Amino acid sequence: MGIKTRLRFMSFLQYFIWGSWLITLGSYMINTLGFTGVEVGIVYSSKGIAAVIMPTLMGIVADKWIKANYLYTACHFICAGSLFYAATVSDPTVMFWVMLVNAMFFMPTLALSNTVSYYCLEKANLDTVTNFPPIRVFGTVGFIIAMWTISIFQFELSNVQLYIAAGASLALALYSLTMPSIPTTNKKKNQGWVSMLGLNAFVLFKKPKMAVFFLFAMLLGAVLQITNTFGNPFLHDFGLNPAYADSLVVKYPSILLSVSQMAEVAFILAIPFFLKRYGIKTVMLVSMIAWTLRFGLFAFGDPSPFGTVLLLLSMIVYGCAFDFFNISGAIFVEQEVSKDIRASAQGLFMTMVNGVGAYVGAILSGMTVDYFTVDGVKDWPTIWLIFAAYTLILAVIFQFTFHYKHQPEKMKDIEITH
Repeated sequence: MGIKTRLRFMSFLQYFIWGSWLITLGSYMINTLGFTGVEVGIVYSSKGIAAVIMPTLMGIVADKWIKANYLYTACHFICAGSLFYAATVSDPTVMFWVMLVNAMFFMPTLALSNTVSYYCLEKANLDTVTNFPPIRVFGTVGFIIAMWTISIFQFELSNVQLYIAAGASLALALYSLTMPSIPTTNKKKNQGWVSMLGLNAFVLFKKPKMAVFFLFAMLLGAVLQITNTFGNPFLHDFGLNPAYADSLVVKYPSILLSVSQMAEVAFILAIPFFLKRYGIKTVMLVSMIAWTLRFGLFAFGDPSPFGTVLLLLSMIVYGCAFDFFNISGAIFVEQEVSKDIRASAQGLFMTMVNGVGAYVGAILSGMTVDYFTVDGVKDWPTIWLIFAAYTLILAVIFQFTFHYKHQPEKMKDIEITH
């Protein structure tokens, strides 16, 4: 196979693993294992904890001591073992620690897979800006196919989803052994620990504009965690109503949720136009309004014909909410910071979103779900309206606190590479 085909397969498996359990594990823990909302939130918070600590540390290891492709392989071997063991766990505390181990070694592979791809493309004299996006799209395809597989075969409430993820992780670990070897470098050996750990990017907090931006990145990161954790359990709970028990929404909720990932592809293509024409502030506000619609449509959606339309609309606006925040935010950081701290600034952005934000979102959303649960029945409309109000309040505050003057000329060379 050509190197691009091999990288597509790697990207496919990378996100197939995640798609096998990320959206459905909450339903398994609530409906099959009987975990509370707080316990589910704590388990999902493991991703946030790991995202704060591990990607930067693993990046240093890959730069200085262990070749990135070998480190990538080792991480996936450990992930395979932890996911396999997680399938046997029924205690919430044990599940947290097992999934924390998994997250500690899976989260760095998201960056390491990019490192491997960039190196292989450059070695083959292929332009990364042109060739990487079509490769990364196969990751989204893998995520969607995993969701469909788990849903069609009725594994959403079963530990089989974890066994499938473990098998895919083992397959990827073995496959990555065949990838080209990536040399380590000593170019950072004279840097201090502050620079090596990316802490020099924290100087950005001295700029009010960037401080406000990173604060809202964290607050919106919490929103993303909410929808990942409780979107699937919400759809499953419609099965408690006999009128909806046999509906497609209840039988195949992951297939419905996968429309969100499909919408992402379309909105990614729209980002350059909106950023160039309107600027980051407007794009971020659109994202916050889209999050409000996402949750508001959930509040009023159900498996009835009209309610299903509302649920579908919620999936579509998710693509806007996610892309206009995550990808546009990364581009904004790239445009606003100096070259010598760009990598550190991107790491800080991801830490705020997938680390601190994800942890806070997992804990607080779990507490909210439990608070509005009476005799095992969750008041989902109220829960979603609270989350919708939260994102709407964020939008209002953001409008008056984020001071940014759009300069179209700074955005003229935007291309989507993530």
